[in-house]
Amino acid sequence: MKRVSKDRYYLNIAKEAAKRGTCLSAVFGAVIVNNDSIVSTGYAGAPRKVKSCMERGECLRRKMGIPSGERYELCASVHAEQNAIIHAGREKCLGSILYLYGAKYSEDGNGELLNAYPCFICKKMIINAGIEKLTANDSEGNLRTYNISDWVKEWQEHSLLEDQEKYHTDYK
Repeated sequence: MKRVSKDRYYLNIAKEAAKRGTCLSAVFGAVIVNNDSIVSTGYAGAPRKVKSCMERGECLRRKMGIPSGERYELCASVHAEQNAIIHAGREKCLGSILYLYGAKYSEDGNGELLNAYPCFICKKMIINAGIEKLTANDSEGNLRTYNISDWVKEWQEHSLLEDQEKYHTDYK
């Protein structure tokens, strides 16, 4: 048996967290790790005590014909990254690494890895939470690591909209 790397280990835990998700479009799981200890986990799902899209049998954004990657403020789910940050709080996030897993599942249960990358709203929360790095899977199963300070520098030098166009991902 081959021992997995720490990055793969934490991303595998994020994958398990994603299995709790209630989004009909894609599943995402997040794990925040600080000083090699898990601080928090999160998955994409409806706010507490609110019916999820899964329970309702429909996605509001799909029903409204909103293209993938747009108008996340109308999404009924709290994103995995947001839930992990909310559960941890800023103090526990300072200097941490956020692991993000993303996949899309069809009606028959078959999965397809996505280029897991946070939406515009989640990126702002990640920056404000003091998270240092993001490690995520790509559609081939490889790990990608992003330094959050690079996002800040890029946003200082370029339009925030350019960033969204550069990293837009179609999750539908």
